[in-house]
Amino acid sequence: MPFRIVQSKQNSRLKELRSALAHPGQGARGLAGRDSRSLAGIEGPKLLEEALRAGLRIDCVFVAQGAERLLEGLPLPAETEVLLVPRELLESALATETPQPVAALVEPPRWDWADILGGQSKAAPLLVVLAGMQDPGNLGTILRSAEAFGAQAVVSLPGTVSAWNPKAVRASAGSVFRLPLLLVSEEECFSHLRAVGIKIWTTAVQGAGPADHIDLAGPVALVIGNEGNGVPEELAAQANGAVTIPCPGAVESLNAAVAVSVLLYEASRQRAALASHPSPNHPTDEGLSVGTPATRRMGHTDSLTGSAQ
Repeated sequence: MPFRIVQSKQNSRLKELRSALAHPGQGARGLAGRDSRSLAGIEGPKLLEEALRAGLRIDCVFVAQGAERLLEGLPLPAETEVLLVPRELLESALATETPQPVAALVEPPRWDWADILGGQSKAAPLLVVLAGMQDPGNLGTILRSAEAFGAQAVVSLPGTVSAWNPKAVRASAGSVFRLPLLLVSEEECFSHLRAVGIKIWTTAVQGAGPADHIDLAGPVALVIGNEGNGVPEELAAQANGAVTIPCPGAVESLNAAVAVSVLLYEASRQRAALASHPSPNHPTDEGLSVGTPATRRMGHTDSLTGSAQ
């Protein structure tokens, strides 16, 4: 594959990479005449491989001199620009303490409500709504768990850290490339959920039902709040009810991402049980048509017993 050698720290493409990593969510802008869409920065050959597998457009790849072999076998499109950069120059643009010798600018997928609720499948939607979550590692882990346990999407409300934060991207292990992620206002979120009959569950310590006693097999949205303050009262008031995770141990709190993962597992378990032994009395999601993400793109969470940090 052809490389273009870069020797200057002032190279415009390196500046784009530095900006995308330093200001995730805002993105870098492609050069004039190339593409005006926002770009996100990713680091490492494994994430580059995952982005390619997910079908993302790879705008530019940066590889440190001497590490060219890491790109061997990757199906990079002919139009992708590949820059060969001195290692110390590339490391100066990266965000990690131990920088990897490969980075890229990619075009994030664009999702909308139709990608989640507009398909032909009749599976009941399972959504995670993040209200002010601030830790990018937690957010990335939640994306990974959401994909693993069959959630249709994650909805990000104002005040939540960007899913394209480098730490969030790494923690997601590629799920951020595949799982639908919506950035919407609180009003838009809750009006859409209510309009299609999705039950909204928040998390709470008091007055909440145990997760295994609550129906999570139907159309459900789990609202998760800020790690320090939980779900805001005005949002909790819009929920159908509250759920908690009984913890018999002596710990005071669960990590927010762990707590969400437990709830997602419980929802997945209930859905598998219902699929094996359908109940005529179980509420259906008649009228909801939910597509699979793969067919689409062409609180304290002290909310949970003992709280989640």
